Amino acid sequence: MRFLNEKVHTPMRYTQLLFLPLLLAFYPGLPGDETPPAQPEAKPDIRLPLKDGSVRWAVIGDNGTGERPELEVANQMQRYWSVVKFDFVTMDGDNIYGGHSPRDFQVKFEEPYKILLDENVKFYASLGNHDDPQLEINYKPYSMGGNRYYTFQKKNVQFFVLDSNYMTPQQLSWLEDKLKSSNAKWKIAYFHHPLFTCAKFHGPDIDLRNQLMPLFTKYGVNAVWSGHEHVYEHLKPQQGIYFFLEGESGELRYHNIRSSCDLDLVKLDTDRSFMLVEVDGDQMYFQTIARSGQTIDSGQLTLQTANQK
Repeated sequence: MRFLNEKVHTPMRYTQLLFLPLLLAFYPGLPGDETPPAQPEAKPDIRLPLKDGSVRWAVIGDNGTGERPELEVANQMQRYWSVVKFDFVTMDGDNIYGGHSPRDFQVKFEEPYKILLDENVKFYASLGNHDDPQLEINYKPYSMGGNRYYTFQKKNVQFFVLDSNYMTPQQLSWLEDKLKSSNAKWKIAYFHHPLFTCAKFHGPDIDLRNQLMPLFTKYGVNAVWSGHEHVYEHLKPQQGIYFFLEGESGELRYHNIRSSCDLDLVKLDTDRSFMLVEVDGDQMYFQTIARSGQTIDSGQLTLQTANQK
């Protein structure tokens, strides 16, 4: 029997209490950052116009954990796909955390998105710092075709998928050549490391920004997506370009956005999320959905003219 004044393991308990807030701040996967998902509504809350002939896709980033929150985001994606019928998914990197065995690919990608894969929804991956390039560029469901960076086009939208881990002169030259020769109405780039962010764990990659922004502005890139910071940010346009950060489709870094930063229009750092995007003519529509099913951001963006860039 233990008495009230018995001092068993007291120093250890105090130590644990002192260090728990630090652990929660720096390690995103601990209990305490979990927001219990609400029961899904009977019908998805669709904010997109779903126009005939439009280009529709979903966006995820930092997703590849194989844990319950990733599965819950994937379940919401399936619910919304049943109405939106998006054709493909763009991935902002960190597609697989930890090991990269065949079983890891199964648990962290194939099983969570099985219903979408069975419906022939294509996934187009970019490489993050936790990814294994040699395995992932040749993993057929990621649609990378053996390349660390590549481009693909859907009707009037061309996507430029970059490897922001190693922005070599060869990649920059390739990017300029592809942007210069593009006749697409919408030019969209996505890659892992953010050029602009209010998140504080990593912050923006200034060197990458200095390399890419001159090309983006010169050749009329319209929108940019990134991940790496485990939050969601809809940022104010930078030099006329629309910016989003979707980096919490699996991982979450709780309360990671600086309140003093004024770059964000909308932000989320308390739950996981994914995005839906639709392009029709000169209009881009977007909707960001938490794993609870709640819409946390939506809107309409207009194709920039030359004098807006």
